[in-house]
Amino acid sequence: MLHDPHRRPPPTLQDLVATLRSTGIFSRLPDAQLQTLARRTRLVALAAGETLFRHGDKARALYLLVQGQLKLFRPSASGDEMIVDLLEPGATFAESRAFLEDPHFHVSCAALVDAQVAAVDLPTFVTELHDSVDTCLLLLRQMSERAERHIDDIDRLALQSGTGRVAGYLLAQLPSGRDEYALKVAKGAMASRLGIRAETLSRILKQLSAEGVVFRVQPEHRARAQPAEAAAARATDWPGQAPVGGLARTAVGRQAPVGHAVKHDGDHLGDELRLVAGQIRPDWLL
Repeated sequence: MLHDPHRRPPPTLQDLVATLRSTGIFSRLPDAQLQTLARRTRLVALAAGETLFRHGDKARALYLLVQGQLKLFRPSASGDEMIVDLLEPGATFAESRAFLEDPHFHVSCAALVDAQVAAVDLPTFVTELHDSVDTCLLLLRQMSERAERHIDDIDRLALQSGTGRVAGYLLAQLPSGRDEYALKVAKGAMASRLGIRAETLSRILKQLSAEGVVFRVQPEHRARAQPAEAAAARATDWPGQAPVGGLARTAVGRQAPVGHAVKHDGDHLGDELRLVAGQIRPDWLL
């Protein structure tokens, strides 16, 4: 066999322990328990589009996303799908299967880009839970927060317009203390997550441009946040009225300053957009 200089060596036990320790639900476990879990953990490499598990499969592991991006979704008999969640590195999922007598996955999971996932043996995890009250409480808190987010999702899907969902999603992705961010999600995935069609999403982005909420800007203008007036002056290609300065409360209760850039990479949404939070009308988010 030829030597591949780009192939990574298999992770050591301590590598896996360090990976698990960096994640919330495993962070309270002592070293002995982490080593037990690490011995029953394997790294899974997924190519873009590859499926990790399908709805109805027997659940034998819980997962930690090490790198890449995943989608959790429910497929229909006609071949359509509804994305339930989009996962970024550091996210754990399928933990709730630990509390079922005969656990099966209630969603499907696939990679949106090349990804690496740590698969932790589910029975071993359940055994370790019996000796760690702190981990049980962390797990319950995480599951409760996730349940609340799903209720918020139902509320938005039932009560908000498509424009409100898109505006709220863009605001919710804005990292605290950042002047810009890359929205690394394909248009189809974003549309499915928000319960709208891809063509509807395109129309809404054009509408938000006309409202002065987003602008397509040249790449050299993304290095730092600009005042709203500068964002308008440097905007290109999309028409839009001059934005108004100020603050807007995001969908997760954070206040976001005006003039933040949203970069859309490669074949995702394709454009770098400057998001002017002060232009988002409050009635959109009701």
